[in-house]
Amino acid sequence: MTPEQLAPTMTAAQLAEATGGRLVGDPAATVRAIAPLDRAGPEDLSFLAILKYAPMLATTRAGVVLVAPELQDVAGAPRARVIVAKPHEAMLRLIPSFYRPSARTPGIHAAAHVSPQAVLGRDVCIDAGAVIEDGARIGDRTWIGAHSVVGAGATLGSDCQLHPQATVYPNSELGDRVILHSGARIGSDGFGYVSHVVDGAFTHQKIPHIGRAILGDDVEIGANSAVDRGSIDDTVVGAGTKIDNLVHIGHNARIGRLCLLVAQCGVSGSSRVEDGVVLAGQVGVSGHLTIGAGAKVGAQGGVISDIPPGETWSGYPARPHRESLRASAALFKLAGMMKRLERLLDKDDA
Repeated sequence: MTPEQLAPTMTAAQLAEATGGRLVGDPAATVRAIAPLDRAGPEDLSFLAILKYAPMLATTRAGVVLVAPELQDVAGAPRARVIVAKPHEAMLRLIPSFYRPSARTPGIHAAAHVSPQAVLGRDVCIDAGAVIEDGARIGDRTWIGAHSVVGAGATLGSDCQLHPQATVYPNSELGDRVILHSGARIGSDGFGYVSHVVDGAFTHQKIPHIGRAILGDDVEIGANSAVDRGSIDDTVVGAGTKIDNLVHIGHNARIGRLCLLVAQCGVSGSSRVEDGVVLAGQVGVSGHLTIGAGAKVGAQGGVISDIPPGETWSGYPARPHRESLRASAALFKLAGMMKRLERLLDKDDA
């Protein structure tokens, strides 16, 4: 099966109707696919939403371009323009019209291993090499990709997708429409040890983890990300939250609803990230902290204290964004100040 099937073509007139935009140019201009301005061909749809990319319109070969109203008069020669308030959002709405996921045939591949004690819903698809262990429960229409593992006692809701080589550890719980990309690990042990001396030798003794990892409905976990199980409590990711690639959620952490965690974030154990929080790339959150609802943390922010709801913080250590900018500006001035101070000292010595 191919990952996606090309949908039928659309004319400029159909695109204008679908987006509620105003058509300028040839209504019969036909497109078959979507591409950026610099790579688009005569049968591609593209978009222009930001002034920075306006020069590309002059050289693009795209057949039809969605254009923001303030850029409608930019020079260029596509066969048609569709003037629409938010071209990027309009493009996102159109993508399903051009690219449709290939249909998967329900059934269990002969090379998969499914325990007789597992419970499977209707129209489940289990690919080659997948392993479904004792007592696992798989909801209706869920797809388990090649070489994925669903551990003993784990529960998956309906319409979930486990891309190849995803792992759901025993007793983990996934809601409906959860997506795990390749290499995602849900329910692995948290990083917990007690350091002490045993029989005269210093050692790190592992703390057993008996909690669960629980993902709500419509959660998406990126490739090679990990959500640890709780030590005694559960680790929870709220409904609608989207987690990028290479993100780590530590044991007992609670991530709220509709959060966005961008690549290489880390949330340490027992921290609380409330509803609607955005953590930009490489943000690190120390343990036992609370980030209030609707807060945002800028890229590479190091969070070592609680953040109030709705505020934007950045920097290391993370602090309110304006304060962080002022601190950075002061730091950049320091080198010049030091040079001036050195010149004054040299004069005194002379």
